[in-house]
Amino acid sequence: MQPQQFHRISFLKQVSSNPQYDLAIIGGGATGLGIAVDGAARGLKTILLEQHDFAKGTSSRSTKLVHGGVRYLAMGDVKLVHEALRERGILFANAPHLAHSQPFVIPCYSVFSKWKYLIGLKLYDWLAGSRRIGNSTFVSKEEVRKNFPLLKPDRLKGGVRYFDGQFDDSRLAINLAQTAAAFGAAVINYCRVTNLLKSENGRINGIRFIDAETGTSHELKAKMVVNATGVFVDDILAMDTGNHKPIVKPSQGTHIVIDRSFIGGNEALMIPKTSDGRVLFGVPWHNHLVIGTTDIPVDHHALEPKPTDKEIDFILETAANYLTKAPKKEDVLSVFAGLRPLAAPANESGATKEISRSHKLIVSSSGLITITGGKWTTYRKMAEDTVNKALEIGGIQPIPCQTASLKIHGHTHEQPSGHWEVYGSDAPKIQQLARTNPAWQEKLHSNFEHLVAEVIWATRHEMARTVEDVLARRLRILFLDVTAAIEMAPKVAEVMAGELGNDGDWIASQLTQFRETALAYQLKK
Repeated sequence: MQPQQFHRISFLKQVSSNPQYDLAIIGGGATGLGIAVDGAARGLKTILLEQHDFAKGTSSRSTKLVHGGVRYLAMGDVKLVHEALRERGILFANAPHLAHSQPFVIPCYSVFSKWKYLIGLKLYDWLAGSRRIGNSTFVSKEEVRKNFPLLKPDRLKGGVRYFDGQFDDSRLAINLAQTAAAFGAAVINYCRVTNLLKSENGRINGIRFIDAETGTSHELKAKMVVNATGVFVDDILAMDTGNHKPIVKPSQGTHIVIDRSFIGGNEALMIPKTSDGRVLFGVPWHNHLVIGTTDIPVDHHALEPKPTDKEIDFILETAANYLTKAPKKEDVLSVFAGLRPLAAPANESGATKEISRSHKLIVSSSGLITITGGKWTTYRKMAEDTVNKALEIGGIQPIPCQTASLKIHGHTHEQPSGHWEVYGSDAPKIQQLARTNPAWQEKLHSNFEHLVAEVIWATRHEMARTVEDVLARRLRILFLDVTAAIEMAPKVAEVMAGELGNDGDWIASQLTQFRETALAYQLKK
């Protein structure tokens, strides 16, 4: 899998010269990218179009967990949990540079709760079968206090330790795009689909889209078209038919990011029941601490959903209930919200925790295939089911799925250390690139280890087109520390302009746009 195959301009030239495809995918988040990998690996001529950057929406805004879902087990959804635990194990094997085991501790304040959670988590372990990653055990009060010194000791009876998975969501998205390209797929960001093309008998047979960078309109033909646009699926379905009834009920989840010292150590904290009956996680991530998530129904969707004051207050108040030194608004380094594309139930209710996390496949009378629901952990299985259905709709003989053992770009057993870990097998190449130019060895910020060479790499080999692409989804700084991201932006813009052949006006425009976006991730002190 060579990174030089991953070039936006060459993909667009391919569309212009030979716009005939087996499989066209709309949407470059977890689901769409998974489908692109699956389809291309089965030998289908595949193209994916994303209106913004890969994982711009929900797929970069998760709680950074690869998990079966302890909460879903408590709700009795054993099938979903079993499937997700299997997929967790597959991801660990296929992308060890991005997904790894993470220990969690549930603090317990009664003997009954200790036994209740341990029994439930033993079932959780058992459901993982041969892909189990650890054994759930009791933890003494003394050990809990040692590992979480800021946890309130009042009435604490100890805890339960269990193991689940953690990952970097947008880095996985980029690596999936590179993997699809290595199998021959054209994967293009900043291309907005404007029309679904149909034959005389009303069957979908292509797509019209606009290249956002040039304003050029393109058309392509495809035997099978998949709508994998997350919370935007209803927009595409509305292009297909004028009397469309929405199938998605968005739910907003907000997270705050604070200094890791508020928990300390390498273990994550799981609060199993908050004041509104939900679960809250405190997870170490890139030397910071992510706390979340909320789960509130919303009536609209956006590429940049805005966290509400109520959500932020809820997270801070919940943390204050458990920590002797609780984070305050001035301690929040970044805050981000994402919208979950939950498959809406037949009878509406206000509670999103009751809406299905399972995925749904829908085939319109025109032949448009829509996939919605699900979660990052099960992206591969969602893709497998979707491509199976696409082959059926396209009248193509079944082709076995290849992705259960397919190594994702960056896969390596020789893990780089520090912030280089997420690059996997690309890390030595970036380090070698840095050695070719002393200026590229400079750090972008005194608080982070990232080098100028990483901006060069992201622009040349990871299809980063804007300052936001680099700082939000390639380096993750916007999600970790907004102030640092804003301070890095001028250098990032200057380096990218040199790589892309852009001028001072582009730099000025990028800095204005990035600052406007970044301020939405910053709490007003």
